[in-house]
Amino acid sequence: MLLSLAHTREELAAAIAANEPNRAVVMTMGALHEGHLDLLRRAGALVGAGGTVVVTIFVNPLQFAPGEDLDAYPRDLEGDVEKLRTVAENELQLNQLVVFAPTPEVIYPSGDPQVTINPGPIATVLEGVTRPTHFAGVCQVVLNLMHLTRPTWALFGRKDAQQLAIVRAMVRDLSVPLSIEPVDIRRESDGLAMSSRNAYLTPAQRQQALALSQALKAGIAAAENGGDGAAVRQAALAYLANADGVEVDYVAVVGADSFVDLAGAGLGLDPQKYQPVAGESALLALAAKVGSTRLIDNTLITLR
Repeated sequence: MLLSLAHTREELAAAIAANEPNRAVVMTMGALHEGHLDLLRRAGALVGAGGTVVVTIFVNPLQFAPGEDLDAYPRDLEGDVEKLRTVAENELQLNQLVVFAPTPEVIYPSGDPQVTINPGPIATVLEGVTRPTHFAGVCQVVLNLMHLTRPTWALFGRKDAQQLAIVRAMVRDLSVPLSIEPVDIRRESDGLAMSSRNAYLTPAQRQQALALSQALKAGIAAAENGGDGAAVRQAALAYLANADGVEVDYVAVVGADSFVDLAGAGLGLDPQKYQPVAGESALLALAAKVGSTRLIDNTLITLR
């Protein structure tokens, strides 16, 4: 397997010049954990023996509002490349792994973009309330990287469920010629969803953070007992409200693709104005602070 590390557009173009049909892209901000490596594994399965996977490592400044953790965001390019190399060499049969690690000047050569992406109504609820500029920045870099890497598949984790829904909508509405492949959440053995921000938690806070996945289990149980969206939400919310050290931001039940509110809580999109997507699953999504660290988690549920 050939491993190529590209920092510029020209180096990336040279690395993928063969233009083989089987190419997938995994977009990350680095600080890689097993959840990211699951994306690589799934990408390797899609492209098959002899294919190419491009992993992008770029801390996108447009995703961070003033006062957020842009400067403090963990960075370890050498360690990330070694993790990718180990999985690619030991578990996959790739022809080539390309790691694209540009600077902001490479991605945005003219400075802040003059033509920008409007991420649409889904970006105005849940995470969009707390981080109103976040998803515009996500869409800007994702569309750029799709054009630069020209993949058949782009892989995104279900942990960032709202990001996944918005990227799917962008690809659909802007006719981007690729397929979006979701990959399930990777969890620690105790249920904590893997996240680069978990590194900010003290040992005591990490134990408190387990309340998020436990709240999801409470919601799942409510759904399995026949509860509607409101009952599922209340079960998860009640669990978090009784958890030590957890400051709840939101608990919502929405359509997994449309983000239409399914719990009557006014947290998703208004069902009087927006329609659910035919056949979509329901999503129980929550966000909370543990200490100064804001965490998100979610699960797909079936409402009867």
